[in-house]
Amino acid sequence: MERVERNGKGILLLEDGTFFEGEIKGAKRSVSGEVVFNTGMVGYPESLTDPSYYGQILVFTYPLIGNYGISNFENYESDKIQVKALVLSSICEKPSHWSRNKTLEDWLEEEGIPALTGIPTRTLTKILREKGTMLGKIIYEGEELDFYDPNKENIVKEVSCKEICEYGKGNKRVVLIDCGVKRSIIRALVCRGLKVIRVPWDYDFNYIDFDGIVISNGPGDPKMCDKTIENVKRLLEDDKPILGICLGHQILALSTGMETYKLKYGHRSQNQPCVELKSKRCYITSQNHGFAVLNEVKDDWEIWFLNANDGTIEGIRHKKKPFLSVQFHPEGSPGPKDTEFVFDEFLNLLKRGKK
Repeated sequence: MERVERNGKGILLLEDGTFFEGEIKGAKRSVSGEVVFNTGMVGYPESLTDPSYYGQILVFTYPLIGNYGISNFENYESDKIQVKALVLSSICEKPSHWSRNKTLEDWLEEEGIPALTGIPTRTLTKILREKGTMLGKIIYEGEELDFYDPNKENIVKEVSCKEICEYGKGNKRVVLIDCGVKRSIIRALVCRGLKVIRVPWDYDFNYIDFDGIVISNGPGDPKMCDKTIENVKRLLEDDKPILGICLGHQILALSTGMETYKLKYGHRSQNQPCVELKSKRCYITSQNHGFAVLNEVKDDWEIWFLNANDGTIEGIRHKKKPFLSVQFHPEGSPGPKDTEFVFDEFLNLLKRGKK
């Protein structure tokens, strides 16, 4: 490949040889990762700070990103940008919002994250849909670097907390297994009057006094979370309520002996339709994941939700014990509060002490 001169120009190279040339905003450097796309029209600060995107180059299909700038970091999903890089059609240089204190480009530069702009994201997304998610790299100034596959290593340990943290003052104590948890999940639990004890992904929480367990979202292949799976397996012998969200849903399924697999291009959007099988109601959900649970559940388990687009499992629950999980994000607020009842159901299980 020809050398790219140091003039802000960069190239996105996919592992199949396809490449796109554009202009780099933010940090001027080369990176590699898994190239995925998100079709949401809003919520770019939340997406960028979502630990589930760790190790990925994020393509926004919406043609204008950054138009309301960057404001209060406390409302975002973690304390830093988690994506490797952005790929955009265009980035707004003069955002307008009463609460903004910087532009998206300024934020990216501060965090050392490059954004390749001027890219035909519609064309790129069609390639990723037809061929599936691919590895890619953004090359600046002709710098050579290897392709990086975040799914071949345990990246959950990179985004999980390193020590125990506590939130809230409720009487019910919930252990939150941090596999890359979004702050909004913590807020959803605390606002329901729960004491939240956040522990690292591999922490042996069986020695903590608690009333229930929440297994959080996170990045990568769930099978890499071997220690978490083993810990959850032991919990299944008890009757304390368990709620899995996104990656946590997959970890719970693996703990029961079910299987997971990699989706062709994943679900990353704010408009995924999910049908609750018993009521036949369809909910609009926010999602961000590249793996799913195989459509074969164990005898004591039942499918709770199915994706109306592709039929993948979006939720499971135990027929007798207080165990349940969802693939989507009930705190994601696409509707804006369509599926927050999942937290309420978990809360009711905690209050009853059994199903």
